[in-house]
Amino acid sequence: MDRFTLVAFWRSLTRHRLYAALNIGGLALGIAVFLVLGLYVRFETSYEKWLPGWQDLYLVGGAGTGAPEDAAHTQNSPVAALTAIRADLPGTIGTRVQSRDVAVVRDGIGVRERLASVDPDVFAVFRLSPVAGALPPSFRDPSQLVITARTAAKYFGSPTAALGGTLPVTSRGQQTDYRVVAVVPDLPDASELRFDLIAPMTYSESPADPDYKSNHQWNYNSVETFVRLPGREAAERFAVALPALAARHVTNETPEVPDYRFAFNVRPIASRHFEAPGSRLMVATLGIIGLLTLLVAVVNYINLATARAGLRAREVGMRKVLGADRAALMRHYLGEAVVTALAAAALGLALAELGVPLINAATGLTLSIRYAGVDGVLLPLLLLALVVGLTAGLYPAIVLARVPAAAVLASARGPGGGHAGARVREALVVFQFAVTIALIVGTAVLVAQTHHVRSADVGYDRQQLLLVRSYASASLDEAQRTDLLRRFSALPGARSAAAGTSVPGIGNYVSANTYAVPGLPGYGPSIEFYSVSQGYFETLRARLLAGRLLDPARPADRDPDIAQDGSNTNAPANVVINRAAARAFHFASPADAIGRTVGPTEGPRTIVGVIENMRVDSARRPVSPTLYLLSARTVKNGIAVIRFDGDTKTFLERAQAEWRGTVPRLPFDGYTAVQALDRLGKSDQQMANLFAIGAILAVAIGCVGLWGLASFTTARRTREIGVRKTLGATSNDVAKLLVGQFLRPVLLANLIAWPLAWVAMRTWLAGFDDHVALSPLFFLGASALTLVIAVVTVLSQSIRASRATPAWALRHE
Repeated sequence: MDRFTLVAFWRSLTRHRLYAALNIGGLALGIAVFLVLGLYVRFETSYEKWLPGWQDLYLVGGAGTGAPEDAAHTQNSPVAALTAIRADLPGTIGTRVQSRDVAVVRDGIGVRERLASVDPDVFAVFRLSPVAGALPPSFRDPSQLVITARTAAKYFGSPTAALGGTLPVTSRGQQTDYRVVAVVPDLPDASELRFDLIAPMTYSESPADPDYKSNHQWNYNSVETFVRLPGREAAERFAVALPALAARHVTNETPEVPDYRFAFNVRPIASRHFEAPGSRLMVATLGIIGLLTLLVAVVNYINLATARAGLRAREVGMRKVLGADRAALMRHYLGEAVVTALAAAALGLALAELGVPLINAATGLTLSIRYAGVDGVLLPLLLLALVVGLTAGLYPAIVLARVPAAAVLASARGPGGGHAGARVREALVVFQFAVTIALIVGTAVLVAQTHHVRSADVGYDRQQLLLVRSYASASLDEAQRTDLLRRFSALPGARSAAAGTSVPGIGNYVSANTYAVPGLPGYGPSIEFYSVSQGYFETLRARLLAGRLLDPARPADRDPDIAQDGSNTNAPANVVINRAAARAFHFASPADAIGRTVGPTEGPRTIVGVIENMRVDSARRPVSPTLYLLSARTVKNGIAVIRFDGDTKTFLERAQAEWRGTVPRLPFDGYTAVQALDRLGKSDQQMANLFAIGAILAVAIGCVGLWGLASFTTARRTREIGVRKTLGATSNDVAKLLVGQFLRPVLLANLIAWPLAWVAMRTWLAGFDDHVALSPLFFLGASALTLVIAVVTVLSQSIRASRATPAWALRHE
């Protein structure tokens, strides 16, 4: 564009300020939504890609073929897995990572940190670059410790000052004074790895060690196993070798369960983040929403530019008379489109900068915009503006360049593409509102589902229930656990207190076994089993369906062996099961289960009660068949549950003060059952919020496009309106005619949007075990809302056109 063209463009914008604001503002909104949702997609797909050589990193998981978890999706593995891999596949570089909460005492108060116990080759697997010190090539010295920069700043002031310093760490009841040898950068948010401290693993690899046998059982997944494999072909060979490896080792190394079978799975570390059901679909959907919103904005620009073409008809005619050819005019108007897109891109970037903090607050994300570098947005944004400008300006440029100079200067007609142009504009509005209606339906379904998850019956009372996860610390002895429960029960506002290994938000681990049913062939179904203390069911307010609850006054109801060390014995015991377990055992009803004995794989278990299913996991997963055993003493690895009245914050502070008064050197970790369940649905809540924001902005952009169509149509039909009024039509008749014609593309958009929205939402809801019904009200409501919005949008244009006097209208053109 030359200087004179830019001047003409500037004058055109300043002369029609409303048009310029709507055109640039609509495109800027679309670009801003595209940028923000693009940032989200990039963040979600960047997990673990910060690790050097992440393409060659793999996570080795697996589970027993009879376990309730699908062996193909389990991320953890037994300690014995890497030992067997090293023996049978020498040269494999791998490490186990066992993360757990530990305590670092500071000013007499225990501070919770996350410790990762690892194998000697850890830094050959995770090629971290230290910010201070040097990473040992073989991480074997049990006194050495590697910490993150945040941890170094917290305890030593700086990474450099931390080197050689001593950090006392209490874990499982024992204190170890570690010496800091290196400091690594803080882990990014886009990582499933979570640790503050890294220490050598203490598992012995010598079969002569007394603990070797118990640590190398294959029926207990306790670590994450990572391997570095040189390329995809090596990874395929590695995966093919694992089934035979399992067959050689599992039976011999787990003699207590001779028929136990184990299945491995190998996945790239970058895919680990998408193991949750529906997570990949969620990210892809939001990326598509960003792209569709941008397309709606581009379509809006085309409609407005075409609508404005009539206002520039004489300008085009004069340019042609003065010698401008079609190519020059197309270059001119395409240049205007690109400049408009660049201005919209700059405004969109500003809107995105303003919107990102709000999006982070609404979703709990940590998105940020970087301008330069590999993740910079400036160069992609510039390319996007050029593509959008050329794409959006091509059709209006063709329309304007084809304007016949003589006809326009004689005021015979204005440009607009005739009937073909009208059909194109109507098709674009249909596309805009099809996307808008689909987004509104999707938003309504997502909001309804997240509300349903928050309010649905979970089989117990989630309100006014405090969970104390630090109660499971191995540093507590039995007397301390008993004393803590007594103190929690005596707190002002406390109704009752108990402990269990199954609590809302999932406990510390999942244990399962097969339970044979007399009279039925095979080993029986796989059932999860948990230990609970006295008052557990009453504290959670579980609903009894048949029989009775476990009573510590009855010796047969107690299982002292599990209370002592968590092991399973053949001692008989009475148990309570949930409704899902009753179905898994093929009992006709909960009442039919009472008095039945299952086993003997796990020892004779006589069912004395059946409770309603208690949903402690995500609503995406079905409730597992579950069996509960009553511990005679305190529950090892159990989490305390406290029923209370009154203000949550006040009671939480009281519980924390009581904890610190009893075991101050152990960090307190407490939160409510509502918070625990909300964490499980956090990603779905984020999606609902982002979906709603995208839908609202898409509606706004669509309204601008419809306003442009109304403006264009009414301007071109001014003389027709005058003739109609001369022949007796009232203003109401004219307004109804125009509004009806404007609503036609909106109604047509429903025919396209409904099937698309139905398929998309049906697929999304299928990922939930507990979900709302896909009611027709979602679709009818979205259609009604868009119709109201459309009517309000075009009504002002229609009323203004219908009120024009016939004499003025007939002279207008």
